[in-house]
This record gives sequence, structure tokens and C-alpha cells, in this order.
Amino acid sequence: MHQVVRILVGVLLACLSLNAWSKPGPIEITPASTIQAHFEFWEDVTGEASLEQVASLPDERWSLVPEGRATFGLTQSAYWLRFSVRNPTPIHQNLIAELAYSQLDDVVFHVLDDGVAVKTLRTGDSQAFYPRDVDYPSMLLRVPLAPGEMKAVFVRIATSGSMVVPLMIWREQAFFESAANELKLHFFYYGCIFVIILINLAVFLSLRERLYLYYALALVGYLLFFASIKGFSFQHLYPGLPQLHARMLLISIPALALFSLLFCREFLNTRVSTPRLDKLLIGMMVFELLYLFCAPFLDYYRGIQLASFSALVFFSLLLAAGPIAWAAGVRAGVFFTLAWTPLTIGVMATAGRALGVFPENFFTENAMQLGSGIEAFILTLALADRLYREREDKIIAQAASLQEAQSRNVAQKQLTEALTHDPVTGLPNRNRFELMVDQQLQQHPQRHYMVGLARITRLDEINRTLGLARSEWVMKCVARQMAELAAGLPFIHVSLDDQGREERVYHLSGDCFCLLVDMDSADNDFAALNRALRRLAEPLQLDHLAIELRPRFGAAAYPQHGQSAAELIRNAHVGMEIAPRSGNETGIYSSKYDIYSESRLTLMTDLRNALQQGQLMLHYQPKQNIASAQIEGIEALVRWHHAERGWVNPADFIPLAEETGMISQLTHWVIQQATRDLADLRQTYPALTVAINLSARDLESANLRTVLEMARQHHRLPADAITLEITETAAMRDPESSLQALNGLAALGYKISIDDFGSGYSSLSYLKQLPASELKLDRSLIHDICTSENADVIVSTTIQMAHSLGYHVVGEGIENRETANRLKTGQCDSLQGFWLCRPAPIEELRQWLAEFDSAQ
Repeated sequence: MHQVVRILVGVLLACLSLNAWSKPGPIEITPASTIQAHFEFWEDVTGEASLEQVASLPDERWSLVPEGRATFGLTQSAYWLRFSVRNPTPIHQNLIAELAYSQLDDVVFHVLDDGVAVKTLRTGDSQAFYPRDVDYPSMLLRVPLAPGEMKAVFVRIATSGSMVVPLMIWREQAFFESAANELKLHFFYYGCIFVIILINLAVFLSLRERLYLYYALALVGYLLFFASIKGFSFQHLYPGLPQLHARMLLISIPALALFSLLFCREFLNTRVSTPRLDKLLIGMMVFELLYLFCAPFLDYYRGIQLASFSALVFFSLLLAAGPIAWAAGVRAGVFFTLAWTPLTIGVMATAGRALGVFPENFFTENAMQLGSGIEAFILTLALADRLYREREDKIIAQAASLQEAQSRNVAQKQLTEALTHDPVTGLPNRNRFELMVDQQLQQHPQRHYMVGLARITRLDEINRTLGLARSEWVMKCVARQMAELAAGLPFIHVSLDDQGREERVYHLSGDCFCLLVDMDSADNDFAALNRALRRLAEPLQLDHLAIELRPRFGAAAYPQHGQSAAELIRNAHVGMEIAPRSGNETGIYSSKYDIYSESRLTLMTDLRNALQQGQLMLHYQPKQNIASAQIEGIEALVRWHHAERGWVNPADFIPLAEETGMISQLTHWVIQQATRDLADLRQTYPALTVAINLSARDLESANLRTVLEMARQHHRLPADAITLEITETAAMRDPESSLQALNGLAALGYKISIDDFGSGYSSLSYLKQLPASELKLDRSLIHDICTSENADVIVSTTIQMAHSLGYHVVGEGIENRETANRLKTGQCDSLQGFWLCRPAPIEELRQWLAEFDSAQ
């Protein structure tokens, strides 16, 4: 039995040896049969063998490749191929031998007829593209065969990259038909990718989002890579520059990798969603960037090896990036995973073909191109989905913003209405009146006007006797009666507000009304006006009671008695006070009876002396933060004890100082004293701040910033320890220069506060431009919030509006616990007033702070 096995094995080995050594027959070319190419190869390790040496090699040195396709991987050896073709037909045959791999560096075809070389053709991508037998990227050789003729072909192949040898023998017509079809497929692919590139560039130029630019550049890298590896760029762009062709292939690989990595980071938002993955991507980007700079200078063989390593790491990393982002909850990770998987499979198939692992076929030859096409299609859908979602988000955000703007406009209108109209009578208030009068005087300075005032002298008595509700009813009745009477007087100036409502009568203060008379239209005929005033003096009927109002009237004329609304109002008040001295019902201002002039002149002189002799002092009023219940700062208030007059009200001498130009000196003194006291207090209370009031003239002073900085630096105080308070009226005196000055102070770190908000008239759009961080509600807004629902609504609306604009809100003038508690529930941030602490000298303040801390 063993003897039989030995015999069978011996016979089998003999057959195999005979088959290996037997020389294959020629490739027969017949009209009806398909051409099945086969060849033999021999490895020339030294690469120096000549045609004569190769042709004389014994048959057993040659290895047969019956299927006509072979892959030898990365090698530096030369390979020789030999095959024969024979035409047994009586018809002339025109054949094309194709090595269907365009990356072979050096290919030499030798055609022998009866052992004699009849044709030699040298080609390859290390040679200039032209001349070639056929204008096509593959290595082609024309082989004409006469009837019955047989020719032998020897091919020497050497390359620095992968040695892929797919031999195909074509009839000439069949080759051109197949090549045309293949070119259609290739250029369809290139056209689709090019269109996607243009779309993404257009989106980038429209939205300025780098994501679309990175994707377009990554696709450009893919186009460059495929055009290079297929040989189309060599054929059409630089056929005479084979070295450039080799470099372009090396450059395209890190270029497509670099921009694909950039796209991946933006698309998956790895900086936020997956920080660790983001670091890996950045590391790979650094590697690809270095490779990109080095590619033009690397040896081609080493460059291909480095490209293989780069592709392995790069594609593996991006293959993992999609699932990682997907797991982190990033929706785009789903699309990225679906897109990158077919591309990675294509890359693996292409690499396997190049290394000889996978066979040479249509799929392995075009796998990466197919995978990139699928990837481009899926990512284009993903970008479209992203664009759609971003558009939807923007629409939703715009709708929300529009709704917010509408709500803000409504709130602003409500606030403007509250700040410019009296909450009881609904008439426009002093702010509106001053604005209207100043506009009229500015637009028509040549005309003559008169400001008329009417004061209900018994209002306080009515309030105490009949109560707040009935006193408000009385004021509404008076307001309605005055509006009706004014409508019948054609010389009363009428203006329209933003809502088209006529304004003739204005509610100047709690018990005082005013209007503007056009003297040129009246023509000195005031009989109708006097009748109207007598009507106002008649008793008002209330529940069978005849209520005496006892109004008093005053007037001041423009331009004789003043050049501004404020001055005319002031002098009309003076005229009202001197009304009993005249025999008229209306007291007309006369400087002869202005009891304030001489007194104020004396006061001005005394103030200058007091400032020079150090008779002024600072009192401080603390400000409590509601949230922390801690004292967050103090406000510096000037106090003056006159030797004869006693304590002088700041409302008397502060305006006087501003009008006479002494306010700057006074402010400089306050800055020096307040910063010194604050530095002393901060040794015990390091977080304490001080607020210093500034006037409109202070903002115009060129020395204010220097004085502040010198005082602050001398006492080593931070800028944010000093708050500079400016009233809205002062800020509106010269809006442009005020804004410039306040911006300069804010830039140095000083805090800006809008003081007495609600007592003046200002544009909310202008106040938003001020670099202020704090808004102080005037006591006139909050003194009756516990007794008046309208006042409560005004304050609540003001606080909400201030918070929406980013202000820290302070309620000042708090005189009782009920008001403080109401402001706390209304989300006011800080409180200041007599209820907390009266203004006190520095030593009393220090003692009060210690007692407050102990109580806390």
C-alpha cells in the first residue's frame, strides 16, 4: 500500500514539474473568441538585465500567470514579462496590449518577430507622457498582426510604488469602446464631485462658516488624488513634467487628509462634544501638515511608504470618530459613520490590491473612488440636513427675538408712558412739557410765548380730609376741566405725542398744572383766558359738598423772563408767589419782586468762602444689598452748616454751584475727601465702595479724569471701588460729550450709575448707550408704591426693564419698612434711605457699620 502512495505522489510531482517548466502557447486571436491574456514573469533583482540576457533565460526560470493579472507589492526589483500573440486567421488584426495601472514608473515594450526585435517602446509615469502609441493614461502597445503572423513581446517594468501588473489584450475597436465607457464613468464622478465643491463654496461665501470651506477643500484633495493616481492629470495638465506628476500624488494625500480632519472637527464639534478625540485629531493634523510640507522633498519610494502609514492611521481615526461622536450624543456622528464606512472599505480594498492581498478586478481597481462617491453623497445629505436645521433654528430664534423685541417695545412704551405722563390724571408731565417748550423756543426763537401755571393750593388739605382716593378724583376732575377749557382757546399751544394724542395741559407736579400760550396768536386779548381761570376757581361739587380749590396762577414770558423751559417754569412759580402783590388774578414774574435773587447771590459768596475755608463736610449714607443683606457701599453727600443760616439744604446750594461754575471745585474737594475716607474704611471693610455725584459741568471738565486718578492712586484704591453717579437730566444736557466722557471713565474701570431715574426726561435709546451698570430709582417714583397701585406698577415695570437692560437697580429714599419690603418682593437689588440709615459723618458712620455688623 505504501508503495502505491509513493508512486502516485511521484507521478503528481512529475506532472506539476512538467507543467511549471512547459512553455505556454501563444495567445490565439480569433474573431469569435474572447481574448484571455496570460504571461510569464521573471524578477530581475538587480534591475540590470538586458533584453538579450532575458530572452536567453531557460523556460524554467519563468513563472506563469494564467489569469493575466499579478500584484507584487512594494518592491525595488525590476520585473520582466513575456507573452506571444498569434493570428491564425486570414484577416489582418490590430491589437492593443494594455498594462492597466498608470502608476508604473518605467515600462519598456520589446516586440520580436522570429527572435528579431522589430519595435521598442519606452513609457511610464517617470517619462514624459508623449509620445505614446495611444493617448491614454494606461501603458499601451499597438501590435498589428498579419494573417498567420505570431509575435513575441517582452516587457520590462520598474517602479518605486506598488508593482501592480494587470495585462489585457484588446482588439483595437473593443479597447476604444471600453475606454470611452470607462472615461464616461470617471468624468461623471469628477463632475459630481466638482458640483458638490461649487455648492459648498457658494454656501461658505454666503454663510461664512468654515465647515463648508473645509469640506470643499477636502473634496479638491480627493479630486487631485484620483486624477493623479488614474493618470488623467498627467495626461491633460502637465504631460511634459513627470517629476511634478509624482509630487502631485504625494501632495494630494496629506492635503485631502488635512482638510478632512478639519472638516471632521467642525462637523462633529469635537472641541465641545469629545475633547479627547479632538486632541487626537489635532495631533493627526500636525502630522499631515508636516507631511504636506515635506512631500515635495521626499524620495518617492519613502514618500509612498509614509503615505501608506498616514492613510492607515488617518482613515482608522476618522472611522472611529463617527461612532465616538454618535455615542456622545452628536447627531452628525450618525451621518459621519455612514459616510466614512464605505470610503474606508474602499481604501482597504485599494491598499490590499496594491500590496497583493486582494486580486485585480473592477472593484479593487475603483473601490476608493466608489467609496468616496458614496461618502460625498451621504455627507452632502448631512450638510443639507445641517443647513436645514440651522435655518429652522434661526427662524425660531428670529421669531423669539422678534417676540422679545415686541414685548420690549410694549414694555418700553409702557415705561415711557409712565415716565412721561402722570399716573393719576393721565396728562403729560413736566418732562414732556419742558421738552415741548424747549423745542418750540429752539425752532421759533423770534416768537413770543408765555408759560402759565395753576396750583391747587388746597390739595393737601383735601387729601388729609377726604382721603387719597377722593383727592385723586378731584385732580382728575380738574385735569379734565382744564383740558376742556384749553381746547376752546386757540392761542394755547397744542402738540401731538407719538400716538397722535393732542397735548395742551400738562401736569407739572402733584398739585400744579401748566400750559404754553402763543402770545403772537393771542394778540393781547386775554378775556377768554381770564374767564377760563375764573371757571377753574369755582367750587367743585363732590357728594353734595362744594369743595373750594383756591387755585393760584403764575406766568413768565419768553424771552423777557427766561430762555429755557426750566427758567420760565421757575419764574412762573415766582410770579405765582407774588400774585397777591398785584391786582391781577395771574401773577406775572417780575425781577423786582423775586425774593430769591439777593439771597442766592449772598449764598453763592458764602459757598465760595466755605469751600476755601474748609467749612464743608461730607456725610455718608450706606447702601444695602438685598440678596446678601450686607452693606455694599456708601454715597458721599455734601453738607454745609452756615454760620448764620444753620444747615443749608443741598437743593439750594448745589444748583447754585453748578450755575456759577463752582461745581467743579466742589466735586474735586468731594473726590479728595471721599477717597481718603474710603481708604480708611476699607481697612476694616475691604469690599466697601463709595459713590460720588457728578454734574453736567463735571463731565465737561478736562481735569476730572486727572483728579480722580491722582486721588485713587494716592490712596491705593481700585477704580471699581468708586461709583460715579450722574442724573439722567445731566446726561441729556449734552448727550454726545456726556457719552464720550462717561465712556472714558468707564474704560478706566470706574462704575457708572444713573441717579434719580424717573425724575427727568431722557431717551431710553440714549440711556442704553451709556456705560452704566447701576440705575437708582428716584424717591418720587417709589414713595407711594404701598398706597398707589399705579405707582407700584410703574416701579415694577421700571425694575423689569432695567434688569432686561442689564442694570443693577437701587431704590433710594426708602423711609419705612413697608416700602423696603415691597421693593424686595419687586426684585430690587439694593436699598438706600432713612429707613436704613440717615446720612452721617464719617465717625458716626464707622460706629453704625460696627453696630450693623454686630446685629448681622
